[in-house]
Amino acid sequence: MREILIIGIGAGDPDHLTGQAIEALRRVDVFFLLDKGAVKQDLAALRQEILRRHTTGAYRAVEIADPERDRTAADYRAAVEDWRRRRADRFAELIRDELPDGGCGAFLVWGDPALYDSTLAILDDLRERDVVEFDHQVIPGISSVAALTARHRIALNRIGRPVQITTGRRLADEGFPAGVDDLVVMLDAQCAFTLFTAADSIDIYWGAYLGTGDEILIAGPVHQVADRIVTARTEARRRKGWIMDTYLLRRRLVQTTGQHQKTGQQTRDDRADDD
Repeated sequence: MREILIIGIGAGDPDHLTGQAIEALRRVDVFFLLDKGAVKQDLAALRQEILRRHTTGAYRAVEIADPERDRTAADYRAAVEDWRRRRADRFAELIRDELPDGGCGAFLVWGDPALYDSTLAILDDLRERDVVEFDHQVIPGISSVAALTARHRIALNRIGRPVQITTGRRLADEGFPAGVDDLVVMLDAQCAFTLFTAADSIDIYWGAYLGTGDEILIAGPVHQVADRIVTARTEARRRKGWIMDTYLLRRRLVQTTGQHQKTGQQTRDDRADDD
């Protein structure tokens, strides 16, 4: 039986790989790499650096062009499903034609394979369609969310409070979810955080190109830093041709403790006590 490994390789730093991921890399006979075009060649270079740094034996790397997705379609979900089907067809060809029976192949996934990535869903689709026989394992990685909070030196959650992860599209359509004070937003090409500049009680922790030499970090009240983020994002995208960013929106809480009132994030001493 062919074996497929889906390996999370972190948010951009080659040293983000876990020990489990490094061991998995060293088992692989064939790496399947998606070519995202000339604009994103620095992403391809990062993958090659990861292989150079962390593999020890002989392997082959097979690269194919990533299918284009229609980003102007009126029906977003239908466009994504069509793109995934075409990706699945290419994955099937790769596994069938490039990986011999008994061989070990791998897809390298930015961040964590279980968070806003299509690889697992595509492989599940292939297994259901029974177009090629294989088994697969998932090796988790450091997500952009984990990298974001680490770089800003904050916790993702607060005591007894929920955290929600959503997309920029849903944030723009539905607004800040009721009952949620800590909201992680991904895939936000339209800068939906600018919808909250009228509020003075929401902070943002934003990061782009996390874990790379191009990393940008901005934090503060949304109404004060939104324009800086939009400008930095626009300039970075123009310079590099692409951008990967994510952010945390955080409502400031008002808590009553004895005769005193605390507003905003917990202080460092508070967090130490909570531990």
